[in-house]
Amino acid sequence: MNLILPWLQQTWRPALEIVILAVAIYYAFLFLRGTRGAPIVTGFLILLTGLSLLTSVLNLEVLNALLGQFLAFLALAVVVLFQPELRRILAELGNLPLFNNAQDARENLEIVVETVDRLSPVRIGALIAIEQTIQLTEVVEAGIPVDCTATPEILETIFFPNNAIHDGGVLIQGDRLLRAGCIFPLTQKTDLPKSLGTRHRAAIGLSEETDAVVIVVSEETGQISYAHRGQLTRNVSVVELRAFLTQVLVRRAEPRGIWRWQRWGQRPRSAPVATPAGTEGKGVRG
Repeated sequence: MNLILPWLQQTWRPALEIVILAVAIYYAFLFLRGTRGAPIVTGFLILLTGLSLLTSVLNLEVLNALLGQFLAFLALAVVVLFQPELRRILAELGNLPLFNNAQDARENLEIVVETVDRLSPVRIGALIAIEQTIQLTEVVEAGIPVDCTATPEILETIFFPNNAIHDGGVLIQGDRLLRAGCIFPLTQKTDLPKSLGTRHRAAIGLSEETDAVVIVVSEETGQISYAHRGQLTRNVSVVELRAFLTQVLVRRAEPRGIWRWQRWGQRPRSAPVATPAGTEGKGVRG
């Protein structure tokens, strides 16, 4: 017993440090998975591991010294390369709601759901972005200030064909329609089906750079899709859309505190729905 106690006192701190680092690395990769920064992280780790092994095995002192100097600037490189991801993390940490009204969130999402339910059967294209913690006005381009109460009738009027601003996207914050006719940043992903139109690519692009939920109604097929955290889920029903929005928006608005500890760390999941290739026609820029 006299030998075990000193050994435990000497080893618990290193063990705690290892656990903290392992958890931090795990959640960092979990957060970056599916974003534009994921391939950069993979390539950087492969390059760093390869150079480290090469300099160690061959005893390349000059390269080893240069590698050590490079690691000193690693923090700055991370900030530059992963600026969108870091901004999203800090925004989510700094805007955790404590006592938001879940009932208001339910009423607000019903406005979007009802609008989509009206537009989808008649194949009127739409692109709707729901703002969360990151301000979308800093990311989107152009757009006409509206700043009015969002209603299905107003949204339906905006997206009606031949309307001057029907090709663009709209920004919704709570129950307010902020801007219409907006141009969203397009995704840089190269592995997307060629059948995806510009609306869908813009929805993915905005969801990559922000934590917004972006809903798309196809003008060609009337299919409903949504994008969140860089993932596009296609061909969903109105019921499935309502369930997803409830999971993302209403749960975020529920009170959190010590009595809600069991929900800490939970994140909404949005697994992409497989759809046959070629089912989506080309959209317009939105």
